[in-house]
Amino acid sequence: MDFVFSDNTAPLKPSAIREIFKSLTDPEVISFAAGNPSPESFPVADMNRFADAIFDECPSTALQYGITEGYTPLREAVRIRAGSRFGVCKDNDTVIITSGGQQGIDLTAKVFCNKGDTVICEEPTFIGALNAFRAHGCITAGVPMDEDGINTDALEFAIKTAVNPKLIYLIPTFQNPTGRTMSAEKRERCLQLAKKYGLMILEDDPYGELRFSGSEIPPIKSMDAEGRVVYCSSFSKILSSGMRVGYVICDGKAASKISVCKQVNDVHTNLFFQMVCHKFLTEFDLDSHIKKIRELYRRKSALMLAQLDEKLPRSVRYTRPDGGLFIWADLPEELDSDAIIKELVRRKLAVVPGDTFICDNGSHLNGFRMNYSTPSDEQIIKGVGILANVIKERSL
Repeated sequence: MDFVFSDNTAPLKPSAIREIFKSLTDPEVISFAAGNPSPESFPVADMNRFADAIFDECPSTALQYGITEGYTPLREAVRIRAGSRFGVCKDNDTVIITSGGQQGIDLTAKVFCNKGDTVICEEPTFIGALNAFRAHGCITAGVPMDEDGINTDALEFAIKTAVNPKLIYLIPTFQNPTGRTMSAEKRERCLQLAKKYGLMILEDDPYGELRFSGSEIPPIKSMDAEGRVVYCSSFSKILSSGMRVGYVICDGKAASKISVCKQVNDVHTNLFFQMVCHKFLTEFDLDSHIKKIRELYRRKSALMLAQLDEKLPRSVRYTRPDGGLFIWADLPEELDSDAIIKELVRRKLAVVPGDTFICDNGSHLNGFRMNYSTPSDEQIIKGVGILANVIKERSL
């Protein structure tokens, strides 16, 4: 049968990352491709303890329908932590619990963007966000990045030349896929440009708790006095990605629209796991737990960087993140990233091609993303060795 699909699905393509996952059932494959937290970071014993307590104390609440905005005690706990930790909750802001951070991105696009509007993004950027914007019929326009984040002069030019610019999508802290962090000055400038041209900012911050070096930089949302910034985050990287619990913090008027759209999506986020998250926020030393994750990622990042420094030719440039999960590598022009990535796959090493993260499906980024949180130390050492051998062979 010949299927006739909707116009909104036409520009969508499968996430290369999700497709790579299908090959990882082979135990011989070393994956630098995932965006997963380390299994060592999961608080399994406490998760089990809190689950037992919930089913002992209030099973009917955990197993019943809940309100769309989220489990009220969790929303309040998120408001308190996000406000005290990051300064992102203003008097007019509302917290909505979402089914992972991805749903927050999708709902924001649904609420603020019409078909044909332009969403301006860092380039490269998160493929899940790009597909969400495309699914709503949006044009995605990429703006190049400097070492300290998006090039703000190029951002202003993109705003001026875009068709119906509506939304600026940014991952300022430990950006996916590059691992870069935007400077405080550029964060302020992005907000100024959004004000100047009447745009909204969607600030995606799933990695903000994972800083293992350098100084904290306040989120853009903390600088926002108008309700112009929608702040999206998640418990995926500090508790469990499989729970699919995230949240959006935004002006109450925007939150009411997001809530209505969420009703259409899934009625409400999994209530049991919302209750588990609430217990972690109120009956658990979350800061100590996060400190352990930071130390774990500090060590794993340092190991991968040391291996790259030792084994890769200097013509290959790569980022040196202060937190998060990712390192981005740029290859010199004389090397073809597509050919190298295919050879890596043949030798049982998976990385994510740069083209996965671009706004224009017809353009090319001669690089790739690597993840250090998921592979073991032995796999990091062996995998970088494979990468170095392939690059050296192709450089001859």
